[in-house]
Amino acid sequence: MYISQLSLTNFRGFSNTETIINFKEGINVILGENNAGKTTVIKAIDILFNNKSTKKLGINDFNRNIDLESLKLNPPQVTISAKLTESKDEDAYSDELLTVANWLVKLDSPYEAKITFEFFLPENELGVYKSFMEDVIKENKNEYWKALEQHFLKKYVAKIYVGDPKLKIQLNQTELSKFDFQFLSAIRDVERDLFKGNNSLLKDVIDFYMDYDIKNNVGLSDNERINLIDQKKKEFSIEAKKLIEVLKQRMVNGEEQILKYVDGTGAGIDNSKPVFEGEILDTELYSSLRLIVEKETGIKLPATSNGLGYNNLIFISILLSKMQRDSSGTYLGSNAKTFSILAIEEPEAHLHPSMQYKFLQFLKNNNRSEVRQVFITTHSPNITAAVVLEDIVILQKYHQDEALENIRAAYPSKVFGIEEAKDDNNDDDFINDKKSSEYVRRFLDVTKADLFFAKNIILVEGIAEQLVVPEFAKKMGMSFEDSHTTIINIGGRYFNHFLKLFDLKNSEYALNKKVACITDLDPVKRAIEASTIPSDDEESSDWYKCLPLFLNLDQGKFEYKETSNKLINGNDFSDNIRIFTQDPGLSSTFEYELIRANPEKKELVMSTLSNQTELKDLFNMLVNDDGIEKMANRIRKSKFKEALLEAICSRKLVDNRETKIAILASRYLLSIKKGEAAQELAYLIHKSEDNVIAPPKYISEAIEWISQ
Repeated sequence: MYISQLSLTNFRGFSNTETIINFKEGINVILGENNAGKTTVIKAIDILFNNKSTKKLGINDFNRNIDLESLKLNPPQVTISAKLTESKDEDAYSDELLTVANWLVKLDSPYEAKITFEFFLPENELGVYKSFMEDVIKENKNEYWKALEQHFLKKYVAKIYVGDPKLKIQLNQTELSKFDFQFLSAIRDVERDLFKGNNSLLKDVIDFYMDYDIKNNVGLSDNERINLIDQKKKEFSIEAKKLIEVLKQRMVNGEEQILKYVDGTGAGIDNSKPVFEGEILDTELYSSLRLIVEKETGIKLPATSNGLGYNNLIFISILLSKMQRDSSGTYLGSNAKTFSILAIEEPEAHLHPSMQYKFLQFLKNNNRSEVRQVFITTHSPNITAAVVLEDIVILQKYHQDEALENIRAAYPSKVFGIEEAKDDNNDDDFINDKKSSEYVRRFLDVTKADLFFAKNIILVEGIAEQLVVPEFAKKMGMSFEDSHTTIINIGGRYFNHFLKLFDLKNSEYALNKKVACITDLDPVKRAIEASTIPSDDEESSDWYKCLPLFLNLDQGKFEYKETSNKLINGNDFSDNIRIFTQDPGLSSTFEYELIRANPEKKELVMSTLSNQTELKDLFNMLVNDDGIEKMANRIRKSKFKEALLEAICSRKLVDNRETKIAILASRYLLSIKKGEAAQELAYLIHKSEDNVIAPPKYISEAIEWISQ
């Protein structure tokens, strides 16, 4: 059994339109920006399944985004419900099923059960409420909430129903006692909660694991276990009596002094007198135990001397031991828990990235034995990268209309629609979605997982754009930090795989984020006689790169494409996605377009370029308006020079400024070594004065759009 769905209505950030969040068995990692509802979700689960949790809500637990007219007619009500579903490998008539037998709303396998919490003003108070609010409330919402808190909140009642909520079958608290809900908040005092033996957590764990060799011996009957443990307790008592006798011997003379005033005060009535006696039980000595850490050198230090991260891991491991203890039928009998839930808020607090990863792997490997279901809220890309896509739930704020803000859930693993494509027998969709899904899974390392946390995203093809776009943004007065924008280098033209994560038009599970794709045109050509069948595959060996300078010069000999980029042609994405690229027919890549935007900026001739003198001469020739043949002759011997001279001699190129810029841009592009040049170029833009180096138009447009 597992919690498969949580529904929230009018609870904190969740509006009076029901929000449904789906979960899976095992680990669920909940992501989202600040105030997106992550902690609220954990609190909702706590209200439903934690017997010790208070069910009385405060005024701030209501969602405030309700119009006044609606509030005057009906008092606000909070509703939280959860659906529990049968596990795939669950035994027939399992303990989980017996626990929720009265909660069932679907009997067929997989069975479904439901529990619902409602916090509301009773019906007999509605008349007074409406009359009072009509008189008091005009147009001020704050006055309304103040009046509700002062006059009606104390009359609100909390009810938990099971099964169909319309039937109003109230929960039997004995059933809820079978659930074990443990919550670790982001801020916790591990010294207070753990490292003293008289603490209830550590005491319970010690008591459970005391004589564990006997308790865990499956070859013994229950009576044999009881007898063996009882024998050990008697042996301990005998040894303890020896200690008591030693203490009494040391107190012989002292006892006379302590008690010498007994007769004088009249306390020795009927010849009676007080004496010192005592016994020590093993359970009474738990408080003398302290958790220490022994180093490899043999040095022993109290655990409180360790770092917070290390102690948090110790605390969680001890808590898991307690949950194992509480679920032991052998130890607790009918009082044992049948369904355990562990909720952890921001486990990355105080943990080194590698420890975060190891901790997540531990939870994944042990969630079935110690804990039935785990809920984690996090802001850590390290933790996100450590889990699979199916584990991730993303909460996002959005506006239902101009005034009403709500929260929705997105599911990265579901946007690929693999199951739907398979069910529809659409082989092409199934293959494409499966390919995209596998690519994104491989791609999501720690740095790329940041795309789940940012509000806005810029996807780029390579390292050059990744480094220079932030620098251009700063020169334009745009702050990616203020707009919560991250730049992700996807290492090629693989945008379609990632855009499925954000395409709201094609998937209800997609993430609602602004995504700007900065991509290159990459024009190509192929010899006409090479193939009689046109191909759209840019990776075909028939097609090869073509500089814009040479586009359409030999149409009888070659077939040309102004772009080989499928992303630019014929893709219909939702409005939150935009594609930014160079001008078709005039440009090809970032480096080429950079020169077109800065045709006279010799600063772009960087030290990483091997032909610096040649490029500077070409810049000077452009400034001096020298002819294209002179520029061609200045270029060192290469295939590019041969093709350029041939085009000039055959008069296929017009000798004008546009052609000269194209020659310079082509030579610059062919001189670039991507990695080194990108770093130097980013530094060059960073240290230059404002607008010395202008961003290419398509990049400035992307920056402006993403920053709006």
